[in-house]
Amino acid sequence: MAKARVAILRTRPESVVKDYQRLCELGGLKGALDASATTILKDNITWHFVFPGVNTTPWQLEGTILGLQDAGHRDLVAVHNHTVVTIPERGEEELKFTPLYKRFEIPVLFNFRDDHMKWIPFKPQRPLIALPKIFGDDIRIPDFFIGKNIVQMPTVKTHSYTQYTGALKNAFGGLLNYKRHYTHTLIHETLVDLLAIGKEIHPGMFATMDGTTAGSGPGPRTVHPHDKHVILASADQVAIDAIAATMMGLDWTQLPCIALAHERGLGVGDPREIEVVGDTDVADERWDFPVGVNLATGVGRMLWFDTPLKALQKLFFHTPLVNLFIFGSEMFHDRIWYPVKGRRVVRKWESESPWGRLFASYPR
Repeated sequence: MAKARVAILRTRPESVVKDYQRLCELGGLKGALDASATTILKDNITWHFVFPGVNTTPWQLEGTILGLQDAGHRDLVAVHNHTVVTIPERGEEELKFTPLYKRFEIPVLFNFRDDHMKWIPFKPQRPLIALPKIFGDDIRIPDFFIGKNIVQMPTVKTHSYTQYTGALKNAFGGLLNYKRHYTHTLIHETLVDLLAIGKEIHPGMFATMDGTTAGSGPGPRTVHPHDKHVILASADQVAIDAIAATMMGLDWTQLPCIALAHERGLGVGDPREIEVVGDTDVADERWDFPVGVNLATGVGRMLWFDTPLKALQKLFFHTPLVNLFIFGSEMFHDRIWYPVKGRRVVRKWESESPWGRLFASYPR
C-alpha cells in the first residue's frame, strides 16, 4: 500500500492557475498543514535574472497561494533567503513576485535581516549525519521558522552538484546561513539533515513543483529549457523529488539524498511505494535529461568533491579567499554568460514558448 501521494497534472497557460488549485487539493494540502499556524511560502530564487526553468514561476506562486486559501490558510508570509551570488530583492522584482504579494497582502521577510528574524542555536532531537561534522555544536536556524508550516516551491531541473534539485534542496537556503557553502562536500547528507530538522520545527510541510518549463544540463542556473507542461504537488518532500527525478530520467537509488531520506524514514523515495494521482501517465515519462557543468560549477565540483584539489577546500572556502570564487561566479554567470547567451534564450522563450508568453503577460 502506498505510503505517500504525489499529484501530477498536465497543464496549459490558460488554465494553469486553476490547475494549481486543483493540484494542491489532489496533493493533500488541506490535511498536510496545521490550520492554526502561519504558513511560510518558500519560493526558489535560484537566479535574480529571468531564465526559463530556473526559478519559481509567477503562476506557481499565484496558484499555490489560491490553493492555500481554498484550504483555509490565509495567514501567509513569504520568506526569501540570501546567497552570495543571488540578490533576492532584485529577483523578487524581476521574477514578478512583488505584484502578487501586494495583491494578496502577503508580507515578505528575509532570513538574513536581523530585524526580520534571528539565527538561534538548535539542538536536534534525532541524530544528524552531516551538520555536526561541519558546524559542531553550533547548528543554527532562523527562529521565525519554528512552529510555522512551510510550502516549498521549486522547479523541475537538474543540478551540477546534486544531479537534480527539488523540494529537499529548496530548504537549503531557508535553514542554512551565510556559511552554507561549507556543506557542499556533504551536500546530500546535509539535505537529509535539513529535512529532519524541518520535520521537528514545522507542524506541516507541503511542496508544489513547476515543470511547465523544465531545465536540463548545467543547473541550477544555466540550464537548457524544455517545455514539459506539467506541475506536481505533495506533502512528502522526498516522494515529490523522487517522482520528478525519475521523470527526468534519474535513478532514485543513485541520488543519495533521496535514498538516505527513504532509509531513515523521513519520506518515501521508492516510486513503487508512491501513489500518483491526477494525470498518472505523466509519471511514466522519461525525459533523459543530462546533468552537466559550466565553468563555475565545474571548478566547484573539483574543489568540493573527490579530486586531489578537495584537500584545499578549507583554504579556499573557509577564509577570505572565498571572495575570489564569489567574484568569479558572479562574473561568469551575470556578466558573461547571461549577456552573451542567456538573454537570447529568454527572448526566444518569451516569443516562441506559450509559457514565455504567459510570463511576459504578468505585470512588473
